Amino acid sequence: MTGAAARPAPAAPGPGARNLVVGVGARRGAPPDEVFGLIEETLRGAGLRTADVAEVATVDAKADEPGIVGAAARLGVPVRTYPAAALAEVRVPNPSGAPGGAVGTPSVAEAAALIGADELVVEKSVGAGRATCAVARRFPAVLAPFPVSGEKTSTPPVTEGPRPFTMTAMNPPTHPPTRDIESAGPDLRHHGDAEVRGENLTDLAVNVRTQTPPEWLRQRIAASLVSLAAYPDGTAAREAVAERHGLPVERVLLTAGAAEAFVLIARALPARCPVVVHPQFTEPEAALRAAGHRVGRVLLRAEDGFRLDPAAVPEEADLVVVGNPTNPTSVLHPAALLERLARPGRTLVVDEAFMDVVPGEREALCGRTDIPGLVVLRSLTKTWGLAGLRIGYVLAAPETVALLADAQPLWPVSSPALAAAQACMEPRALVEAAEAADRITVDRAHLLAGLAEFSEVRVVEAARGPFVLVRLERAAEIRERLRLLGFAARRGDTFPGLGPQWLRLAVRDRATTNRFLQALDQAVQALPARTGR
Repeated sequence: MTGAAARPAPAAPGPGARNLVVGVGARRGAPPDEVFGLIEETLRGAGLRTADVAEVATVDAKADEPGIVGAAARLGVPVRTYPAAALAEVRVPNPSGAPGGAVGTPSVAEAAALIGADELVVEKSVGAGRATCAVARRFPAVLAPFPVSGEKTSTPPVTEGPRPFTMTAMNPPTHPPTRDIESAGPDLRHHGDAEVRGENLTDLAVNVRTQTPPEWLRQRIAASLVSLAAYPDGTAAREAVAERHGLPVERVLLTAGAAEAFVLIARALPARCPVVVHPQFTEPEAALRAAGHRVGRVLLRAEDGFRLDPAAVPEEADLVVVGNPTNPTSVLHPAALLERLARPGRTLVVDEAFMDVVPGEREALCGRTDIPGLVVLRSLTKTWGLAGLRIGYVLAAPETVALLADAQPLWPVSSPALAAAQACMEPRALVEAAEAADRITVDRAHLLAGLAEFSEVRVVEAARGPFVLVRLERAAEIRERLRLLGFAARRGDTFPGLGPQWLRLAVRDRATTNRFLQALDQAVQALPARTGR
């Protein structure tokens, strides 16, 4: 076989086509049964099908390795090989010194999977000491993608220097706007409530605080029902939000939850090159795609603690969306770091839906008026248990608020929601929210201490939200066993930049956490040992 530089880049698959690339590394003498068995087991563990594999990829030095060639033959797909120098340019999540010294790349499996694909969906699996494999997915590509993190699409990516282990995924603008969200790869419309809907499970999948709304808030909402015959008037609630943040009322827009705000931003604000920083809440990208935008992704890496480097955001991005603290990673980005993303001509959207769970709301930008293009989103859903009422707000420059308001329907926020917003801005409510943030901090520490007892679990540090992100092998199987034991956890593979090895766990009280940790121990112990490992 010839080197990768002499071969055309793999074609993007059409609808229904095979779209998985399996990267494989194998020591000399690894038999085909072993390599094929590892591939099959890895795919099955991630809920993927062998029928969706387009090719097996490896380094040139392994082109004639019988185990790899035989496994590809059993899959009915070709073997594509690449020079070691090209693979060495691919950034991988699990580098290793052994393959780096032997063939020049820190992970043959991961680099070979990614070099001809778009997103790593299964990180490196190790067989019985002689084989490794990883799985990546190709996204449909109708138009050339908007480059992210310095990537260029006019030449093969293997010549462009180090690249992230996942790439931009695009959805071309169409008229009318497309709603083919699944073409973006992960299911952007999957949310935690799907994990518990209709089930009698202890909920660790949704980030709404338990035992909410409090009784005093329920009474305020109930009292508003006598005015349902009148059209809603948001004046008092808007003024209350403005006073709470020390802002003029012209900088406040009330919305039917943060989700409506994302839709308004996507439809009303001009953007040629929008970029979403992932992993994060998927609704911003879903809304942008539904509005016909091509969306670039900056994918933060697990080995960097999912921390943001502002230099990763391309200069040409004129709308950037980032969460703080970020869902699902629970990472709190420094305010000074986020400020570096702002510049004239760019809209910087910071989702602070969970900022009121951070004691003292340190790193918040909600009260700032000196940052150009800043748009801050807040939600009352999580702390106050109002997911069914739908209430949130936008803080931005008056001209931005006016553009968003023009895109809203008449009376977008109901009278009960307006009553709740006004009540949650009062001093008593702010004190209660601060106390809840302190309790969550203590409860999160208890959960993290319990998770530290599991050698199988890796927790993203340092968590600052009301949830934690964990990585563990065979997470999909463990999640199903947890369901049988009465607990719902949020799957991670629907967040761009994560894969099936990740779970998000909501922070609960100590008693609930103790029961969950016992269930997790049972789920881990009950897993049958993998063969050939």
